[in-house]
Amino acid sequence: MQSEANTTPEKIPRSRKKPAEPKAENNHSGPSKPPNANRQLSEKLRGLPKDSPEVRVSKTLSWILRHGAKSEGLAMRPDGFVKVTDLLANPKLKTLDLEALQEIVKADAKQRYDLIFEEATDPGAGIWWMKANQGHSMKAVKLDLQPITSVSDIPTGIAVHGTTKAAWDIISTQGLSKMKRNHIHLAQGVVGENVISGESWANQTRLLLISMIGVRGSSQIFIFIDVERALDQGITFFLSNNGVILTEGDEQGMLGPRVHITGWEGEALAEAPSTTSIEYH
Repeated sequence: MQSEANTTPEKIPRSRKKPAEPKAENNHSGPSKPPNANRQLSEKLRGLPKDSPEVRVSKTLSWILRHGAKSEGLAMRPDGFVKVTDLLANPKLKTLDLEALQEIVKADAKQRYDLIFEEATDPGAGIWWMKANQGHSMKAVKLDLQPITSVSDIPTGIAVHGTTKAAWDIISTQGLSKMKRNHIHLAQGVVGENVISGESWANQTRLLLISMIGVRGSSQIFIFIDVERALDQGITFFLSNNGVILTEGDEQGMLGPRVHITGWEGEALAEAPSTTSIEYH
């Protein structure tokens, strides 16, 4: 399988720092306003009625950048970037301006987005671009990813997937599936303490269980992946620029039970709901 990192036509600067007074490509003026500040939210925002306006706007933005660009009539580059002006022109995002987008990117704890400004030859003619860092279902998107050739390429040495007990009934026998997405998502750790493993792999990596990007807060079961074993089976892994580990799985898009690390025992996570028990597999 060809590395996705090599399919990106051009390496894009990653700096999120705003250059000295670039000409922003939006038509809004005045100070930055949070969603629903003196503007009416779109009735077509994604999310639940109980969600805050900020959460519903973020869910809508995430859906557009990961799955819905084509259906929304937005042009997307092969690396997943969309013009900010096109995003702001979308009726669903009418409460936003450039500064609001910058705040969303800055405040997002999971670092879902990348927002960049590309200089142009003519002064003041640069363009703002935005993308989702991972989670796409659009097959044409080829992200700039770092190939993982051994577990040592993972900063923590850990690859873990969080799921629910209901989903575990299927995963325990069939494995993890990328489903309709391009990749299975794995984190570099979880929040917790007093976790014990009989596996030498885990002991050698010291397994400091810390809060990492890529695990849902509602996770009840954590599945640790034997990356070296999976690599030996021809499964490829990549590291995204926000630290999430991505894999397409095997030929069926799966990470089967054979590459799951067993023997985990642990206490409930500090950030898990108080009514939720946590299991490690």
